[in-house]
Amino acid sequence: MNHHSTWILPDEARAALESGRGRGIKVAVIDSGIELSHPAMAGLRLVDDIAFELTGDGVVKRSPGWGIDQFGHGTAVAHVLRRIAPEVQIGSFRVLDQRLGSKFQIIREAAALAIDLGYQILNCSFGSRADLTKIEHFKPWVDAAYRRGVHIVSACDNDDFRSAEWPGHFPSVITVNMARTECDGLFFRWDELGEPSRHLVEFAARGVDLELPWKNGKWSKKSGSSFAAPHVAGLLARLLSEHPAVKPPVAKALLQEIALAWQPAMRGPNH
Repeated sequence: MNHHSTWILPDEARAALESGRGRGIKVAVIDSGIELSHPAMAGLRLVDDIAFELTGDGVVKRSPGWGIDQFGHGTAVAHVLRRIAPEVQIGSFRVLDQRLGSKFQIIREAAALAIDLGYQILNCSFGSRADLTKIEHFKPWVDAAYRRGVHIVSACDNDDFRSAEWPGHFPSVITVNMARTECDGLFFRWDELGEPSRHLVEFAARGVDLELPWKNGKWSKKSGSSFAAPHVAGLLARLLSEHPAVKPPVAKALLQEIALAWQPAMRGPNH
């Protein structure tokens, strides 16, 4: 792979966010599946639809996803992503079960496969409490994505966004918190004036009191960083659709430069 990145000016990045629609960009939704029969998913054709499970002997088994969402979460994530980047290509990698639980081995397998299949963005609307006993399950595929030029967008903790979670607290990851706003822009989430920064959650996007498609054709009002993350993944897809050779560190720096200023009134339930 060519190690060179496209270097563009912040004004060019802003223009790409305005004009880009996500065309030519593949986003892996690593989640609970996507309910293709939901009216909100009309017209969606998945690039891949794969379900992962861990067998009793510790082997990760792959099978067709059959357009099923085990919880409703992945369908909501896909809806946000399509709203922001309507021409993006989506692949469903089902790793979360009926309780939104998973196993490290499953997530690792799904992420590695998405990287190998050429997805430019991995949307990870999940998190696991970060400690060094778990880092071996996350760091290899997060680092592999970085080396391969694949962008990772992650949610953060919905109780306290400063609490460290994997994969969100790897510096190469774009980690997103929820914002109470009607604006579709990207915000640079830093501590308020006079407070030192004590967190790696640098971005925020609309994610409070959203009407979202849910399981069994239903709709539900939800809040969470899980739905702010695909918002930013969609914005990133817009940028990459206009400038596909922008590598992860350059993209993150550009987003920091062009993001809107954070306002205290936008704080969500997890402050």
